[in-house]
Amino acid sequence: MTDSLLNVLLGLVASAISAVLGWLGQSLRRRRRLERTRDFLGLPAGSECLIVVNRSIGTGAHPRTVTRRDAYALMELAALVKECGAHTDLVAHDAAPRGLGAKTEFCFGGPVSNERMAAHLAWGLPGVVISNDRAVRDNTITIGGRSYAADLEAGEYVLLARLATPGHGRPVFLISGQTGIANHAGVRHLVAHHRRLVRRYGKDGTFALLLKVVNPGAYGPDVVEQIADVTALALERAPTPPGGPDTTAGTTPGTTPGSTTGSTTAVAPAVAPATAPSTTPAPTPGPAPASAPTP
Repeated sequence: MTDSLLNVLLGLVASAISAVLGWLGQSLRRRRRLERTRDFLGLPAGSECLIVVNRSIGTGAHPRTVTRRDAYALMELAALVKECGAHTDLVAHDAAPRGLGAKTEFCFGGPVSNERMAAHLAWGLPGVVISNDRAVRDNTITIGGRSYAADLEAGEYVLLARLATPGHGRPVFLISGQTGIANHAGVRHLVAHHRRLVRRYGKDGTFALLLKVVNPGAYGPDVVEQIADVTALALERAPTPPGGPDTTAGTTPGTTPGSTTGSTTAVAPAVAPATAPSTTPAPTPGPAPASAPTP
């Protein structure tokens, strides 16, 4: 009887020790995973990040409003920030503080509705060109000479990128979709796959991914496919044709990011100032040298 009780007690102690070790192992694993996520997102516990909001560009929309889909994306992004123990500072695209790298920044929307996005594309991803015509409002994305236009049935596209800032500052995340549904899908992809992204690109890596939202009219932002890793093409600055108009990276040539209309902005060619003809009198020849005497 005594031996049986001893065996039972030993079994209980072994089970308790195994349970404690398993709990400690899981806790350490979750903590390491959370630390990797915080490093990748640049969100230490207690820190603050910027969420730069675009404006609604619909007909009759107030300049300080956002679409319903963008509001959904904001809530999911705020939940990810809260999971890291950080705080959010929601700012409008035209009221974001100047500077780069002091805080992690999440910027979403196209360059038409977000001036800050246009600036980030021009600086960090010069190989990406997004149409900026309000009359058409197609937001076609062109990367490496290939264009991706939005189609409600075939699919819409969103650019998801992470930019490392100078001096090992906090990163900038770009979610530039062709529609509000595409913006929402880009945020969902970041929330769902940030662990896979940090394993592939590291905590300080720069990347640019082109995602396709499949049949958004039927499935909304739920079905997303990765079309390509366009990091190399996005980082390569497109050559400017000789004698052609200036091109603003992030927008199509002849347009200005954040303008109120899609009209073309003429660029006056640089003309060198005319040079006045020289009026300096010709030098007067001096007297001829004296001839040497003949012996």
